[in-house]
Amino acid sequence: MLYTGMRVGEVTGLTKNDILEDDISVNHTLVYYDKRTDKSNKMTYSINSTKTEAGKRMVLILPQVREALDLEDDYLEKAEIKRKAVVDGYTDFVFVNRFGENLNQGTLNKALRRIVRDYNLQEIDKAKEERREALLLPKISTRTLRHTFATRMMEKGVILKVMQDTLGHSDIRVTLEIYTEVQKDFRKDELNKLSDL
Repeated sequence: MLYTGMRVGEVTGLTKNDILEDDISVNHTLVYYDKRTDKSNKMTYSINSTKTEAGKRMVLILPQVREALDLEDDYLEKAEIKRKAVVDGYTDFVFVNRFGENLNQGTLNKALRRIVRDYNLQEIDKAKEERREALLLPKISTRTLRHTFATRMMEKGVILKVMQDTLGHSDIRVTLEIYTEVQKDFRKDELNKLSDL
């Protein structure tokens, strides 16, 4: 997510068929929802269309993404985990849990919270030993990864239309308003360019 800007449902719904040679075909999303009835108290998965028509897109596979995909395949093979999930006829999901079943946003956010917690606890101990201030990670969620990707594109000067297409936004205002939370240092550096005029 950090190197594609894909939404969590797009990533969790990704199948091996969506991985092309140089691109990822984003054409559906996996949703996890409450299917409670009087007789059932269950959550279930379903495949939906993308959030908007513009959400159907091709996302370039950067080297970091290719490496992550290869690492996932290697891990599943070594751990002897079979991809078992079937949702609305879709199979062979790229990312599955240790039982071969689908992941969801809640599961991923919980894992991110644990990673941040464990890192911060280690960092606090290390900082005490070294008698320095601890450099702690902030809260991180799946949404944070998408926002970070968008912010990094902005910082690197990616053309807005390319950003819009990559993020799957139907309206460029969404790209501008939501995903351009540019850091103070970056803004300062950019504005300092005016002094050269």
